Amino acid sequence: MQLIQETADLSAYLAADEVIDHGHPRVRETAARLARDVSDSYEYARAAFEFVRDTIPHSQDSGDPRVTWRASDVLEQGTGICYAKAHALAALLRAEDIPTALCYQKFDVVHGLVAVRFHGAWHRQDPRGNKPGVDARFSLDGERLAFATDPDSGELDYPVLYAAAHPAVVRALKAATDRVHLMRTLPTAL
Repeated sequence: MQLIQETADLSAYLAADEVIDHGHPRVRETAARLARDVSDSYEYARAAFEFVRDTIPHSQDSGDPRVTWRASDVLEQGTGICYAKAHALAALLRAEDIPTALCYQKFDVVHGLVAVRFHGAWHRQDPRGNKPGVDARFSLDGERLAFATDPDSGELDYPVLYAAAHPAVVRALKAATDRVHLMRTLPTAL
């Protein structure tokens, strides 16, 4: 699949905003801690991916009722659904000057992940969190996503690489009173 940048301006994929608040002290502290143990940006990106995938439980899997959407809140509260985990990973990567986009897949509902830019190309990564039947891994050599789409079933990979979280995603996250409510109001398309 050909990934399409929403904007040609690569600096947009390094920017901070209300959702990807990589200037926040919690994000900066976490990024600095992860960066201490690595020697280059590739190792950092993999460490940040594994940190978000493995240490921040997907709230649907863990049964956590809290809804997080801002990257700093995801890191502080240690929970989130796919979108929130993608926001946290994007913030950690952008904090270390690694261009990161938000991207989406359509199943029964929209699923969120990220794409990182290395060696002049974008590579999608899914920090959703592994569980039986899900084995996502950081890779620049072929995708190792949590889920593969089945176009014959109406599923699809949206090709657009967004510099900011999609408004439909942000609206759903902000409006949810708890995770149960959120699961009933997730976007079904972008």
